[in-house]
Amino acid sequence: MTDPIAFDSTTPRFALPLLYTAQTRKETFVNEAFVRTDVLLHCAIGGESVSPPKNPTDGDTWIVASKASGDWAGNDGMLASYQSGGWTFITPRDGMRVFDRSTGQDRLFSGSWRKASPPTEPVGGSTVDGEARAAIANLVASLQAVGILPSV
Repeated sequence: MTDPIAFDSTTPRFALPLLYTAQTRKETFVNEAFVRTDVLLHCAIGGESVSPPKNPTDGDTWIVASKASGDWAGNDGMLASYQSGGWTFITPRDGMRVFDRSTGQDRLFSGSWRKASPPTEPVGGSTVDGEARAAIANLVASLQAVGILPSV
């Protein structure tokens, strides 16, 4: 005889709560799943900060910077989303992308949050070839940092 199927209490990637047959207060678990899904679906953040904004509104989402303080202490690197008067924290997973409204660019999570930095432009002179090569190398490194180009 085979063993009965064992169910976890949350989904493996983003810890969305799962329901069980005859479970009481299902609306609590469903609402938590909806809140987490709302944060993750086409996620846009206000930026990265060590502390929460002074007057957040529902749906405001941020990346918690390292050495976070206040309500965010101990949640470094996580997504913090303000929902119904409190902060919900979500652990990012490799491959997750968010749009950073403060910089107008995508951020990629691959072990840590990454973003491309603009390359330095060559400025002419007798070393143009060397400067052009350095600029191209910086551009390639930036594209690799955000996952557009694979790391070699």
